[in-house]
Amino acid sequence: MPFPDDHDPVGHALSVLRAGGLVGMPTETVYGLAADAANDLAVHKIFRAKGRPADHPLIVHIGSAEQMSVWANNISPAAVRLADTCWPGPLTLLVPKAEKVSPVVTGGRDTVGLRVPAHPIALDLLRRFGGGLAAPSANKFGHVSPTTAGHVLADLGAAVDFVLDGGPCPIGVESTIVDCTVSPAQILRPGGIPNEAIAELLEGLGGIDRRIDDLGPSRASGMLSSHYAPRCRVEIVETAANADQRAEFLRALGQHVDVIDPSGDLTLAAQQLYAWLRNADEREIDTVVAVLPPPQGLGHAIRDRLRKAAGKG
Repeated sequence: MPFPDDHDPVGHALSVLRAGGLVGMPTETVYGLAADAANDLAVHKIFRAKGRPADHPLIVHIGSAEQMSVWANNISPAAVRLADTCWPGPLTLLVPKAEKVSPVVTGGRDTVGLRVPAHPIALDLLRRFGGGLAAPSANKFGHVSPTTAGHVLADLGAAVDFVLDGGPCPIGVESTIVDCTVSPAQILRPGGIPNEAIAELLEGLGGIDRRIDDLGPSRASGMLSSHYAPRCRVEIVETAANADQRAEFLRALGQHVDVIDPSGDLTLAAQQLYAWLRNADEREIDTVVAVLPPPQGLGHAIRDRLRKAAGKG
């Protein structure tokens, strides 16, 4: 029952989680598919519901920065600074996992991604739950992430036991992931906190490794080269003029084509990006031609998602 009429939907979600079920949880970035991170059987349900490879690690959501020491060991000064300044917020820290953290959650790795989300409903749920919630995006693996409760239901249906409706996600793209197990720290996935802000925060602590290519095997969520993809084809171009030319060519071939140009208001573009891609599928668009925004601010995250939607990540 996704939307019960009772007066305490968070309380209902807690009951589902404590019974080993799955809950669609709103965050400021995208909706997550949450399960008790300490319950391996519940976490296995996430992988089955999403069709997610078992070796692809999950992010554990916690209720406060003070809980990080429960889930992590040997926490670096960089991780402490980022947690103190950015949590609650759209930032995931990759840190050495504590012994208690199940390899089911980490994909067999010795690291764990931790985040304190900023959405008030998510924080209320986490603080009342008291533990950690493993919560990747609440959609089929590799597909477009959900930014409304309706998206969760459309993607997962009966595979999710309950959906907390927190309205549209205000940021709209996933969290920034920073690997704090290496020095200098490394941005593994650009997201809701711009790369420039991370670099500024880590001045004096080694800064950040600015390499974005050749990161090796997937160490965290969203690092595969093809991800966040709609059913339609996505092509990326550098300028609006290129997009218009390409769209005209494809239409002459009889294709239904959309053009996405997110290079104006990056905040609005991030909020709407996944809705645009979903809408293209609903309208049976053949090809979306997308203009890459400038690599600054939220443009880093939008570029990353568009490149991966096009299979060029």
